[in-house]
Amino acid sequence: MQNDTSFARLVSLACHDVRTPLATVHGFTTTLARTAELSPPADRYLGMIEAASRQIDELLDELSVAARIESGRYEPALRETDTRALANAAAERLGEERVRVSGEGATVETDVAAVDRGVSALIQSVLRHGGLDAVDVSVRGREIEVTPVTEASAPVVVGEDLRDLGAAVAVRVIDRLGGSVSVSGRALTIRLS
Repeated sequence: MQNDTSFARLVSLACHDVRTPLATVHGFTTTLARTAELSPPADRYLGMIEAASRQIDELLDELSVAARIESGRYEPALRETDTRALANAAAERLGEERVRVSGEGATVETDVAAVDRGVSALIQSVLRHGGLDAVDVSVRGREIEVTPVTEASAPVVVGEDLRDLGAAVAVRVIDRLGGSVSVSGRALTIRLS
């Protein structure tokens, strides 16, 4: 590993090194939000900085997982979860008025943190790149189906057109874990193994 000079290793190293200053930014914004009484608009700006630092942390997680998969060093921490719980978490994260969940799930053993982020990222990609206000998410056992998917957004959602980091990494994670992500007609199907 010491002699690994691959691009994937450089990305992993960069993700690791960026986390230290990011933790400082996040820590101080959280402390200021709790202890300082800021007046508008400073209070709003502080909230925006805190939210942005969380987003950067999530992006670093995505890059780190992608680099580990690319370099063959991805070792998923497998735990049990329910596919309906994954869909519900995405709805909570993205807005239950935008993500309508139905159906019954099944228990799967997977890398819960990575797949949880991945399911949310795929649904968000359908919304964003399809220009949609809302989607329906139907859970059927090990499958999570998202509709509608537009013709223009389909290649982005399945990671063929690299314009959405979250979706591209989600496809790689789910594939590496033995599942699949596909579009047929106007439906995105996420199959977890």
